[in-house]
Amino acid sequence: MREIVSDDFYEFTKQYDMDREHHLVGEVDYHLLSDDEPYDGLRSHREALKVVFDELEKRDLEDQRKAREMFGDRIADQIHPWIYDIDKAQSKHLDPQEFFYCPNIVKTDYYGNVWYDAEWKHENCGTTVPYWYAVLEPVYGRRNKPEDFKKVNEVLFPKGTDALDIYEWTTDWSDYFDAGHEWYGACCWSIYDKAMKRYVVMLVSATD
Repeated sequence: MREIVSDDFYEFTKQYDMDREHHLVGEVDYHLLSDDEPYDGLRSHREALKVVFDELEKRDLEDQRKAREMFGDRIADQIHPWIYDIDKAQSKHLDPQEFFYCPNIVKTDYYGNVWYDAEWKHENCGTTVPYWYAVLEPVYGRRNKPEDFKKVNEVLFPKGTDALDIYEWTTDWSDYFDAGHEWYGACCWSIYDKAMKRYVVMLVSATD
């Protein structure tokens, strides 16, 4: 299994991703993967997580090397590769219709605060947030609209979302999620698209 380096979806996310170093929409960091091996259910999903976090570790090590060249050991030593243990991750199978639920905006006030016709409220800080919330309500920067959420998923899953195999994972197995545990929320989802024969790993971890 390997990460897909170039894809139309990555080009699409550039209009949302301010730093352009990741494939972000809202607080969701998207990773696309392909595999020459047949799909093997949960085992394949766990392998997808491993590939993504191995790649994140490589990038962090490269950041550390560049920081050392520019600023010396004192600055570089403040950058550490993510610690993770995929074997400790626990999964829960999700229904596609529930996962891709998108609320409507009921009201927007003078200050830009938005109210939705959704039962979920951001009261359990540091826990998992709904997928729609992670896209529509980032900590800083551009607030997206329901139509953005729908368009993102249309581009990401051009053959539809009804037949997707989706798992939600716990987030206590890597310090990657520490920031999200502080405040905004931490999420890890893996999706297998049978029609496209590819995997999507979505990560969320943000604080103020």
